[in-house]
Amino acid sequence: MTTLSAYSALAERFTRLYRYQHLHAIASWDQATMMPAKGNEARAAALAELQVLIHRTLTEPGLAGQIAAAEEENLGEMERANLREIRRSWEQANLLPESLVEAKALAGSRCEHAWRTQRPANDWDGFLANFREVVRLSREEARRLAEASGLSPYDALMDKYEPGMTSAAIESVFADVKSWLPGLIRQVRERQAGEEVITPVGPFAVERQRALGLDVMKLLGFDFDGGRLDVSVHPFCGGVAEDVRITTRYREDDFVQSLMGIVHETGHARYEQGLPRDWLSQPVGLARSMGIHESQSLSFEMQLGRSPAFLELIAPLVRRHLGEQDAFSSANLARLYTRVQPGFIRVDADELTYPAHIILRFEIERALIEGEIEAADIPALWDEKMQAYLGVDTRGNFRDGCLQDIHWTDGSFGYFPSYTLGAMYAAQYFAALRRQQPDLDAQIAAGNLVPVFGWLERNIWSQGSRWQTNELVTRATGEALNPAYFRAHLEQRYLG
Repeated sequence: MTTLSAYSALAERFTRLYRYQHLHAIASWDQATMMPAKGNEARAAALAELQVLIHRTLTEPGLAGQIAAAEEENLGEMERANLREIRRSWEQANLLPESLVEAKALAGSRCEHAWRTQRPANDWDGFLANFREVVRLSREEARRLAEASGLSPYDALMDKYEPGMTSAAIESVFADVKSWLPGLIRQVRERQAGEEVITPVGPFAVERQRALGLDVMKLLGFDFDGGRLDVSVHPFCGGVAEDVRITTRYREDDFVQSLMGIVHETGHARYEQGLPRDWLSQPVGLARSMGIHESQSLSFEMQLGRSPAFLELIAPLVRRHLGEQDAFSSANLARLYTRVQPGFIRVDADELTYPAHIILRFEIERALIEGEIEAADIPALWDEKMQAYLGVDTRGNFRDGCLQDIHWTDGSFGYFPSYTLGAMYAAQYFAALRRQQPDLDAQIAAGNLVPVFGWLERNIWSQGSRWQTNELVTRATGEALNPAYFRAHLEQRYLG
């Protein structure tokens, strides 16, 4: 009987972990889309049990020696990168006790499930009763991670989603954005005040919107043999690379947001479907970070989806499915999808005001995890910052204020900065792509999306977690993250 090398034994273990995570992902998707309400307590317990199994598999005592032995073996470049990611997963898991992992999973499931009815009921007090426990457990997780890493509690949580990023770096980037964004918003709104925009006239039947969305997904290269589209309270991309599940939500009086939501989630899905197939069961074959993941969804939604060239391409599809209206001309669709109007809802925000929504959430969740505020303080802070950053009054409107997002319900603190990092990465990608392909917009308008997909596949999707984030972005674009591309993109698109 041949004895496995230390590295091979680790690879076998992580293949097993990947299969557990596969089941967790599909059961979580079902919980959000198909599961009847009375199934939640049992599903929460089952998911928590699966989380415990994953945690035990990652924390068996013999792994320390196995990882150390593997580091002395003769490994190839991808194997060495995989071992780096294996060590990171193992180190993080060993900092958290099993009881905390289980308790946080249960608390998150209960809070998220109740939130689905509490949000439409504008029931902040009811939400708070569950949310306080999520915050308590998240702070405990942050404390344990911080003590071992030397990071602040909030940075320790953010590191789960964006390895190597710190709140100091985020603060610096966001401070710069805050210095020029309000003025740019004012300029653009003044300029757009004289534009005529035709409002589409509904109702738009859900089945017609769905058919339109499916056709746009096909255009964007989504593999329907390896994924599907469904409906959920909050749009998301779930499942696994071999079986990607994306969702949207529909309103019969407004197709604009659901369609672009589908484009956004398809960006996530194409990343998953494009990850290196030979390495999918290993950490090195997975998405690099959530900032990089969001860069894919925002490459699709903001860089491609809201571009005049792409809207010219899909205008005939819109008319085919939703009927002939002057509002569905390509020029009017471009005005609709670049209209700047501060509003309540993050996921419905235009490209220009969106960063303000993220900055607000970053500032609140960091203060919450660091113990500077308590959960009950969130509504007042939310109202204050929405008024200051966007001139929007959210007092008493919890549904469209601090209850609107799903992220905090399960303790996903530290995730929100990934959205604006993703927007910045996406702007940098497309600047690099346009240098290589100066006629890119003409190609897109003509229906040739191969230059976009090919560039992303070569530089991002196929790389998985082979490189750490700065190295990945530098190899793709010639430099590490440079927020100047984001500002230049916005000024070019909105001021021309």
